[in-house]
This record gives sequence, C-alpha cells and structure tokens, in this order.
Amino acid sequence: MAVIAIAKLTAPKRFTDFTFVVINSKYLNIYARDQKFFDKFDALLFGNLILSASVFSYIVYKHTYNITDVSINLMFKIAVGISVFILIKVLLERLLGSIFSIDGLVDQYVFQKISYKNFLGVILLPINGLLLFTLSPTTQVIYGFIGLLVLVNLIGLITSFKRHQNLIKNNLFYFILYLCALEIAPYLFLYKVLASK
Repeated sequence: MAVIAIAKLTAPKRFTDFTFVVINSKYLNIYARDQKFFDKFDALLFGNLILSASVFSYIVYKHTYNITDVSINLMFKIAVGISVFILIKVLLERLLGSIFSIDGLVDQYVFQKISYKNFLGVILLPINGLLLFTLSPTTQVIYGFIGLLVLVNLIGLITSFKRHQNLIKNNLFYFILYLCALEIAPYLFLYKVLASK
C-alpha cells in the first residue's frame, strides 16, 4: 500500500488517469508520448506488481500444497522469478523492435502492456487483503480471482490489438509469429518448468 501511496503522491493526476486504464484509453494516449526508458511512476507501480503478484502466488502455492508456515526465502524466490520473467520479456520485445527498426511502435505497445500489468498489481492489492484477512482461500475463490486477472489481461491485449488492427492486418504472418513466440511460448515454458517441480 505504501508503494501505491508514493506513486499517487508522485503524480496524482497521472495516477487518477491510470486507475481508469481498463475502461478509457486516455491514459495510454497521453502518457505513451512522454514515456522514458526509466519512469519513476511506472517503476513504483511495477514494484507493487512484483510484491502483489508474489504474495498472491505464495497464497496459491500455500493452498495448493497445504503449507502452514511462512517462508520468506520462498517469497523472495517467487518475487525474483516474476521480476526476471517480465523484464526478460520486455527487453526481448524492445530488442526485436530495435532490430526490425520499429522502435516507436514497440515502445508504444510495451507501454500499453506494462500499464495493464501494473493495473493488475493494483487489483491484486485488495485481492491479497481479502485472501489474507477475510476470505478463506478455497480452490473456487482462487480460480475466481485468477479468472478476473486473466480477464483484465485479455482486455489489455485486445485493446492493444484493436489500436493497431490495420498494422496487424497488413502483417498477419508476423503478428501470428509474434503471438506464438513472445506471448504464448513464454507462459507455456513457465508452466512446464513449474509443473515439473
């Protein structure tokens, strides 16, 4: 909560626009133009995403394997794993944009994706609060929350694809190749790694 509070204090107007990112593209239109490689506001929200996603993943892990004790070491490993996974994906996308000389387009797309992922971090904050202090984490409740998070992520992807639909239509083969290589394959690889443990 402190990270979110700092982000709001740092840029109150931007934070207000950010909270409506799922239902309104105003935030994406205004702040995509002003983005820098390292943005303090996005870095704070990304930090919240890592913390919130780590806590949620740990809650799911504890429920799945019926663990009662809290392991700080495992929480740290989960946080590092999530951070590295997201950062490698973003850096790979930026590298491909640079190789194919489409930096502007890729930067805009990555900004949109990061904005929606950061929004997931904000949504995870009350979800984690409910799972830790109010609701008993049952399988149905966890699947319900995971479904909500997947829905928000899908809205973000569909919005991004709609914004660039003319470009996608003209380059459909490359778009399908991108989807398979950078959107689907990393998650399949991650699932295989986690399922084998």
